[in-house]
Amino acid sequence: MALKSINGIGNALFHPLLARFGLPEAVLSANLHALTAVEGISKKTAAAIASFDCWEPILRQLKTMNETGIKMVTCLDHDYPRNLLHIYDRPAFLYVRGCLSPHDTPIALVGSRYASAYGKYTTERLSRELALRGITIVSGMARGIDSCAHRGALTAKGRTIAVLGSGLDVIYPPKNKKLFQEISENGAVISEYPPGTQPLAYQFPARNRIISGISHGVVVVEAGEKSGSLITARLAMEQGRDVFAIPGAIDSPASRGTNSLIKQGAKLIENVDDILEDILPQLERPPDFPPCHETQTASVSSTQDDLKGNTAPPGQIAQTIVKILAKKKMHADEIIDQTDLPTAEVLSNLITLELRGIVIQHPGNFFSLKK
Repeated sequence: MALKSINGIGNALFHPLLARFGLPEAVLSANLHALTAVEGISKKTAAAIASFDCWEPILRQLKTMNETGIKMVTCLDHDYPRNLLHIYDRPAFLYVRGCLSPHDTPIALVGSRYASAYGKYTTERLSRELALRGITIVSGMARGIDSCAHRGALTAKGRTIAVLGSGLDVIYPPKNKKLFQEISENGAVISEYPPGTQPLAYQFPARNRIISGISHGVVVVEAGEKSGSLITARLAMEQGRDVFAIPGAIDSPASRGTNSLIKQGAKLIENVDDILEDILPQLERPPDFPPCHETQTASVSSTQDDLKGNTAPPGQIAQTIVKILAKKKMHADEIIDQTDLPTAEVLSNLITLELRGIVIQHPGNFFSLKK
């Protein structure tokens, strides 16, 4: 936190410094000659690093974090989102309320703050159905489409991640305080901005690169010609992510952005299968992930306690599901009840078993073994 607070040290310079010196404390204790030897570090920035002695704000931020339950996950930690590691200007660390999990298969749903009834309904339906398939819904907790995306996932008892453009102790918009709490209890609220940071306009486009960077793909539900969601879509394309768009009425201003995206090559979608058929083949992972665990970094507390329910060794959940489905075709809720394991773990394994051709999903969220 101290290193990142130094004027001139952005995400692009943070990582070369870390690569050269290993740990932030080693950077802060390095001499001017060693610092200026790092590409991109000017003499002015090197001098600011070598003379750093501004610990009071850092200590205040740590106090706020302890009081509000905010944790820090660094790019060296196990729980740092894997997809985010591969973007150019990835955050050196994230502030987190809740739990980031390696079980997550994230897809972003974004759109207009001034959503129509059609946009809100479509968002909640897609989000709910994706969550029932084990997908973690990512959005920005703004009014309109973003809020509907989070609520759809929560309705399905799924996981959801909100990325804020402010500090995690500054809930924006304020009326989403209850939603903020529900998301942090059923996923995570994250930000790259330290506690106390107000929601300034220029921070939201930067926030959008994290929404797209975390995700395997971005779904734009409803967006006008100048919607911030189009920035998210553009960033997603630059990051090599899939972009999907919901078509709208040709005379609706709220659909001009989405219809334009379709013209530019975004995939037109009508249901969750249109999304999953593109996303699932990209997922290369074993049937189970290990549960969240305590990292060795002192600044990150254990996430094990933040996961609700029991856990099981790698591979065991998938084997248990296969044994249960050997009896008969079952609804997802019945499978979850019989395993007595967290919903997200069971759904994540069901979707992976389906990808591997072991399990078939039937209408109504029923599953059976492939014969």
